[in-house]
Amino acid sequence: MGWIDGLTAVAILLPLAIVLILIGVAAYLYFFDKRQKQHAILRNYPILGRIRYVLEKTGPELRQYLFDSDNEGKPFSRVEYLGMVLPGKYLNSIIGFGSKRDFKEPGYFIRNAMFTKQNEEMRVDNEDLVDTMRYVVDEDNLVDRKEHREELPALPWLLPEEDAIVIGPDCEHPFRVRSMLGQSAMSYGALGENAITALSKGIGMAKGAWMNTGEGGLSPHHLAGDADIIAQIGSGLFGYRTEDGEFSLERIREKADMPQVKAFELKLAQGAKMRGGHVEGEKVTEEIAEIRNVVPYTSINSPNRFHQFNDYPTLFEFIEKIRNHSGKPVGIKIVIGGKQDAEELASIMHETGMGPDFISLDGAEGGSGATYQDLADSVGLPLRSAIILLDDALQKYEVRDRVKIIASGKITTPDRAAIVLAMGADLVQIARGFMISVGCIMALRCHTNECPAGVATTDKNLQKGLVVEEKKFRVTNYILTMREGLFRVAAAAGLDSPTKLERHHIVYKDERGRISPVE
Repeated sequence: MGWIDGLTAVAILLPLAIVLILIGVAAYLYFFDKRQKQHAILRNYPILGRIRYVLEKTGPELRQYLFDSDNEGKPFSRVEYLGMVLPGKYLNSIIGFGSKRDFKEPGYFIRNAMFTKQNEEMRVDNEDLVDTMRYVVDEDNLVDRKEHREELPALPWLLPEEDAIVIGPDCEHPFRVRSMLGQSAMSYGALGENAITALSKGIGMAKGAWMNTGEGGLSPHHLAGDADIIAQIGSGLFGYRTEDGEFSLERIREKADMPQVKAFELKLAQGAKMRGGHVEGEKVTEEIAEIRNVVPYTSINSPNRFHQFNDYPTLFEFIEKIRNHSGKPVGIKIVIGGKQDAEELASIMHETGMGPDFISLDGAEGGSGATYQDLADSVGLPLRSAIILLDDALQKYEVRDRVKIIASGKITTPDRAAIVLAMGADLVQIARGFMISVGCIMALRCHTNECPAGVATTDKNLQKGLVVEEKKFRVTNYILTMREGLFRVAAAAGLDSPTKLERHHIVYKDERGRISPVE
C-alpha cells in the first residue's frame, strides 16, 4: 500500500509545487518590473503589462491563423497564400462553391469571349511530359490528415518553338524563352542553400523557365538544377569584381561561358529596396564570401547606385561593354516613379540606338527581402500603373520592338499574370510565390536570419527543415499550374495563346460599378 500513499502524496504536492513556483515567478517579475525604468506600463502595472506584451508578441500569429478573414492579411491574405501553396503540393488549383473575391471592390477583370477556344485549338507544346510528384488526400479529419505522394507525368504547357519570346535577337547568343513566367531575383545569402537548390532543381524540371540569381552572385546552388539563369549584377558587383571592388570583365566572361547563363541583368532598383543593400558580417560565410569576392564575416554595404555610370548614355555604354564581351543579352531592373522617367529612358534609346535587351520592371509592391518600411510603402509606382507608362513610352519612341518587358510585383496567380501581360509585359517573374512553394509561412522574419521554415536563412540547423527532394517538386508543380492557368485564361478570352493578350482584353471596374477600358 506504500506505493498508493506515494502516488497520493505526489498528486497533492505536485500541483502545490507548481502553484508556489508560479507565485514565486510572478512575485519576482512584479518587484523587478516595479523597479525597472525602461517601460512605463510594466512599472505601473507589472502583471497586466506582462500579459499585454505577450499578446502583442503573439498578435501577428493570432491574426494570421485565428482572427483575419480569408481575404484579409498582408502582404498576402489566406486565400492568396493558399493559392500558392495548394497548386505546388497537389498540382491542382480547383476551388469549390465559388470565388471569395469581394466583387464590390474596384479592380481589373479579363474580358471573356462569347466563343472561347477549345483545348485542341491552343498554340501550346505539351509533347514532352514532366515527371513530377504530387500529394493525394486519403482522409482529412479535424485532428488527423492522411495523404500519400504519387508520381505522375504532367503536361508542361510550354510555348511552341515558333512562339518563343526571343530576348536579344541580335546578340551572338539570344535567349529563347518558352515559359511566360520565371523566378525573380533572390540571392544566395538572402535565401539559404537548400532553398536555392530546391528552386534550381524544380525550375529545371519544369523546363523552359528561368531563375534570376539576385545581386549576391552566381552560386553552385543556382546551378544545381538545369534551370536557365539570368545573372544579376548589383551595385556592389558581387561575383563580378576584383579584390579591390572594381568591375571585372574577366568574371563576366567566366559566367558567360556557362551554358546555363542565358543573360545578364543590371539591378538599378527593386520594388522594396531602391538603395544599396546591407548584409551583416555573421551571414557572410566563407562560401558566400568566395562567391561575392569579399572578406568573410565582414559586413557588406552596397552603394546606392553603380559608380560606373550616372546617366543613360553611360549606362548604355556599360551595357554594350558587357554584351560585347559576353555575347549574351543584357537587361536592367528598374522601378518607375512617373511618366517622365519612362519617356526619358525611351527617348534616349531612340536617340542613341543603344539600350537594354530587356527591362525587368518591378512594382513598388514587389520585393521579397528585407528593407526599410518607408521605402517599401511609398517609393516608386505599383506595377499596374508603371507598366502602362513604360509600354506607352517605348512605343511612342519606336523602340518597343528592341526590348522585352519582364514584369514583377505580387504576381502570384495565372489571372494576375494574364492582366499584367495584357497591360504590356512580354513575360512575368515571381519571387514570393516561389518562396512559398519551398515552404515560406510568411513569418515576416526574413531580415533576422531566423526563418522558421529554413527558407530565408543561412542557419544550418533551420535549413534542415527544408528538404530539397521534397520541395523541388512543389516548385515544378507551381510553375506547371501557373502556365496551365495562363493558357486557360487565354482560351476564355478567345485567344489561342497568352502571348496575344492585349489591353482591350481587360477592363477596370471602379467602386461604383462603372466599367472603363485600360488605356
